[in-house]
Amino acid sequence: MDGNLKRGGLPGGPGTAVTRPGAEPRPAGTPKAVGIVWALLGLNTLGSAGAKTIVPLPRSLIQMATMGALGAAFALALALNLQLRIRASAFVFLLTLLLVPSVISSANLEVGFGALFRCARLALFVGTLWLLSRWWDGSLTFVRHHIRMYFAALGTAAAGLAISPGAAMPEYYGGRLVGALWPLTPPQIGQYAAVITGLTVLLVLGRRTTRGSAAMVIVPSLVLLAMTHTRTATVGLLIGLVLAIGSLVLTSAAARRFFVWAVLVAAVAAVVFASALQAWFLRGQSKESFSNLTGRAKVWDALLAAPRTTAEQAFGVGLGDKSFGGLPIDNSWLAVYNEQGLIGVTLVAAIIIVLAGVALLRPPSLPRACAIFLISYVAISSYTEAGLGDASPYLLHLALAASLLAAPATAAPLARATPFTTPAVPQRRIPRWARR
Repeated sequence: MDGNLKRGGLPGGPGTAVTRPGAEPRPAGTPKAVGIVWALLGLNTLGSAGAKTIVPLPRSLIQMATMGALGAAFALALALNLQLRIRASAFVFLLTLLLVPSVISSANLEVGFGALFRCARLALFVGTLWLLSRWWDGSLTFVRHHIRMYFAALGTAAAGLAISPGAAMPEYYGGRLVGALWPLTPPQIGQYAAVITGLTVLLVLGRRTTRGSAAMVIVPSLVLLAMTHTRTATVGLLIGLVLAIGSLVLTSAAARRFFVWAVLVAAVAAVVFASALQAWFLRGQSKESFSNLTGRAKVWDALLAAPRTTAEQAFGVGLGDKSFGGLPIDNSWLAVYNEQGLIGVTLVAAIIIVLAGVALLRPPSLPRACAIFLISYVAISSYTEAGLGDASPYLLHLALAASLLAAPATAAPLARATPFTTPAVPQRRIPRWARR
């Protein structure tokens, strides 16, 4: 999926690898500022609509902060990569292709000038990923950036809960946890908590962090996840971890032990706390409301039944706010179909299939397990959450998976002598008179 950056060896050293003419040296390590760029991308995807905060924040101010973060991320990434060295990536290439139906459909201005603004935002987001791809080498560097970034976002939700519990768990959200300092919705908080919990568990199994450090992330994240009552995030966390740990079972004794204990604990909890788990899962809703996914199915049926022209079926109606008839769509595939048409759905499906295929072809490793967790989590969440067709945390999760699946850069040696090798001396033909 990823092309290799060419690296030259140290001149004159033993075993020196001679690179092809024009090959560029691989950057020594990842600059710390890359973590800042990743955090700015995460800030851009936090959104501007959500719960009522303790201190009222104008939506225009929040939008300025998020869009300013994206502009700063692109500028900083460009400053770090002035040579414009990038790695070939099928993921970012398909995202670039997704811009085509987005621009074509948005140019009709059917959903207003905001569609073109969202296209520019998506283009800037994809451009930043291209610039960061230089440092995608299959290491866990971006995993740590990801965990720190979303743990900080959860910190704002926890701080809001400590300052004003009433504002953090309002009645209009059914008593579920929201962001009282920054307008985060329960699904957002649940998503961030589930993702960093899963990644931290995998780091512990791979012995890339201590149990104490992991507990400081996992325990509060699970508490916040439980307070959000977010079913999609919970199911995505459990299934994603099962698939990720299952990919390590044959090569990791720690993964095998964890898998066995997790199955036993889950079985006991299912028997002892069956009624409590059922009550938490239903969130006080009736079975009818649960069966139609809290009203989502009605919106989906109306969207699919709406008449469309051939152009709208192919390219969509343009990037909007992921709603239909004033109601949220809450399904990535239908949102993409509505805004970017069948072409957009095909490209998004290709992104998931390519990443999953590459993950299956990679040998068992911790980065591969993290990528499997992220891909499976996003695939599960796409059924009840929108965001795969626009700059969103879900695309950022998939970008992290793409960086984990990138092959490490290697040198491209040529078959010619180095200063520390003895070239073969051609044998001279001895004249006949000299042999006598």
